[in-house]
Amino acid sequence: MIAKVIVDVPVSRTNRPFDYLVPDWLQPLMDVGSRVIVPFGPRKLQGYVIEVAEMEESGPVEPNGKQPALREVEQILDDVPPLTPELIRLAQWMSRQYLCPWVTAMQTLLPSVLKGKAEKVLVPTEALERSVAVGSPLLSELLAKGMLPAADAEKRFPQEALLVPGWIKAGWLASEYRVKDRVTRKTVSCVTLLLKDEQVEEALATLPARAEQMKRVIRHMAMFGGEPMPVKELLEVLGINRSTLKSLEQKGYVRIEEREVYRDPYANRRFTQAVRHPFTPEQAAVWAPIAQAIDEGRFASFLLHGVTGSGKTEVYMEAIERTLAQGREAIFLVPEISLTPQMVERFKSRFGNRVAVLHSALSQGERYDEWRKILHRQVQVVIGARSAIFAPFRNLGLIVMDEEHEASYKQEETPRYHARDVALWRARETGSVLIMGSATPALETYALAARGRYQLLTMKERVGNRPLPRVHVVDMREELREENRSMFSRKLYAMMQDRLQKEEQMVLFLNRRGFSTFVMCRSCGHTLRCRHCDISLTYHKTNHTARCHYCGYTIRQPDRCPDCQSEHIRFFGTGTQKVEAELARLFPGIRVIRMDVDTTSRKGAHEELLGKFRAGQGDVLLGTQMIAKGLDFPRVTLVGVIAADTSLWLPDFRAAEKTFQLLTQVGGRAGRHELAGDVVIQTYTPEHYSIRCATRHDYQAFFQEEMLQRRRAGYPPYFRLVLVTFSHEDVPVVIRAAEEAAQFLRPRLAPTTQLLGPVASPIAKVKDRFRFQIMLKYRDEPDISDVLGRMASHMDDWLKQHQAGMTIDMDPQMLL
Repeated sequence: MIAKVIVDVPVSRTNRPFDYLVPDWLQPLMDVGSRVIVPFGPRKLQGYVIEVAEMEESGPVEPNGKQPALREVEQILDDVPPLTPELIRLAQWMSRQYLCPWVTAMQTLLPSVLKGKAEKVLVPTEALERSVAVGSPLLSELLAKGMLPAADAEKRFPQEALLVPGWIKAGWLASEYRVKDRVTRKTVSCVTLLLKDEQVEEALATLPARAEQMKRVIRHMAMFGGEPMPVKELLEVLGINRSTLKSLEQKGYVRIEEREVYRDPYANRRFTQAVRHPFTPEQAAVWAPIAQAIDEGRFASFLLHGVTGSGKTEVYMEAIERTLAQGREAIFLVPEISLTPQMVERFKSRFGNRVAVLHSALSQGERYDEWRKILHRQVQVVIGARSAIFAPFRNLGLIVMDEEHEASYKQEETPRYHARDVALWRARETGSVLIMGSATPALETYALAARGRYQLLTMKERVGNRPLPRVHVVDMREELREENRSMFSRKLYAMMQDRLQKEEQMVLFLNRRGFSTFVMCRSCGHTLRCRHCDISLTYHKTNHTARCHYCGYTIRQPDRCPDCQSEHIRFFGTGTQKVEAELARLFPGIRVIRMDVDTTSRKGAHEELLGKFRAGQGDVLLGTQMIAKGLDFPRVTLVGVIAADTSLWLPDFRAAEKTFQLLTQVGGRAGRHELAGDVVIQTYTPEHYSIRCATRHDYQAFFQEEMLQRRRAGYPPYFRLVLVTFSHEDVPVVIRAAEEAAQFLRPRLAPTTQLLGPVASPIAKVKDRFRFQIMLKYRDEPDISDVLGRMASHMDDWLKQHQAGMTIDMDPQMLL
């Protein structure tokens, strides 16, 4: 038997399957999708089996007519293959689509703990064991332990490590490569009753009268059918000590053993049964075609365009329930910032233990155990952020993508996939239904729906005919003319006072964390900038530091200008910390709950802060975009947008779209229940169409205006983009790399394809590396991936020689 294996060497020369012989003893365990350990050159590496074939069907033939001698698979790492045949095909498609090695795509589909790492180890030989007293601490350690990682040997015995090559040559030591797996399993000590029902009374009768604790254990466990019970739980419930269980084990009545248990992040939570709400006429209308596609078990794709509060989630829930009733499985995707405890509770209360949750706040062990529940078919629904699209379901029937416009669905590391494209591929491949939902769909998605690529479903009314919040636009230029230099306009200030008196809650949104966005000397104009990146430092008042939000570089806030030594160094711009301080000054006693990256970095902090706000322990929820969506609080009646222009003037063709989406989404947090809501948008450009349309909740008007702008400039959806970025510590090298790639591409591109650049990236330096870029604008060029693949192969040796980096981003979401 031959196994075709993709080995863990992510370079272009090895981007193909290699044949390995499967020894007889491993053949019963070998299956497509298994992780294996194989020899590759002098090393042992992890690989992935993509095909299993018989000897005569595989392998090249030498001139003498014989097949070359194949090396053997040494180990199979999994009882159940972690990759399904469908996921292997997906990885191959991603490799071609996103121009990355096949093995890189495969590793993206798996939890990080399954990405084994090869490690060089030193092993003593028989020659060393036969030698007389070795007077070397390193060799003595090797003889005692039988093995030592080479890195440990160099660190602990630096002088003797220099002698290792000579010892290997003399035959005293051997070096090997072993793959270190990072899988960890949680075990607990459990007690199992070994007595059958008819033996229980007999055992109780044989125990002496004073053995009351032993009898209590037997009766208690018999009452629960003899099922295994955790030792700790048994000791606490019965108030006994461990010696009682040991005595029972010695008599043969119970067995104490270590049993594996799943780490469940929601083990101590109780979820009440969800209350079902009857569909509104609009919900019933959009549900009908979705239900028909699910019942027919065929591929169909829908764009559900519904205003905030229109009840899209209830439609999703009904679709999942219909899918499960047919014995199929469902994936529910949400942006990371929308994966709130509130959302998880909604799913757990409806579907109970049939739900697995995957998101970045879980530990690696918790994520691995949730993933294993999916693999072993112990759950039928997975809710999670971007990477949950790779859930290893074998009978997938539904994929729901909530807030489909969110940029966080695009991965910014290789492979640079978009979850929407992967979801579409999986839905087609498995004959599943795909539902994409949003109050503000991405322009590209809505344009495709308008052309009939997706079926467009619309919900224009909130549940219960509740009105959309009233939106008030405040021109901050007028506020300045009226001598108001506060960050709060007079209207917002008055409305906040009103809500405090009524004991209603407020949400204040500002898409900047920190205290000030930059620090500048008013004498000479010097700005504090990161020494590693081409951006200014942000001042954080809590610890009086200026910090780079790209690389983490931090300095103490100086008292004097580093350039001219002036004392007139001031903070400019507004961050969430500064808003919090101003609220405390203007409204003494106000209770502010601030949510940004700084306050939610600790595990569980996100849930804790939202829980406090829900319980009424805060008057104001202040935060960045993580509070803009997915939150539903009955007593929130006012939303204030401190600076609507924050994202409007970024060097990004999507700036207007992102501004419209953020304003619409954050405004949707107000007045979602019985109390009416107001939204105050503070801006210096009230005349901009994105702000005007957000004020009127008018997606159609925004869509028409933005499509006109995109057509004039030649941007998506009229053209598609490729962004090729080069990086290096030296400017001449990075410019040369970009020019070399551009020269290769120009004669090979279609005449209709535009090549822009090479030019410096908008942020020209990040983490001490200068960045240059090329952008391609194209349409109807089916061979673009092949051309870019050949360019990457052409540049491969040059980039390695000069230690330069290159990334290729198909359909980029960020151009910075």
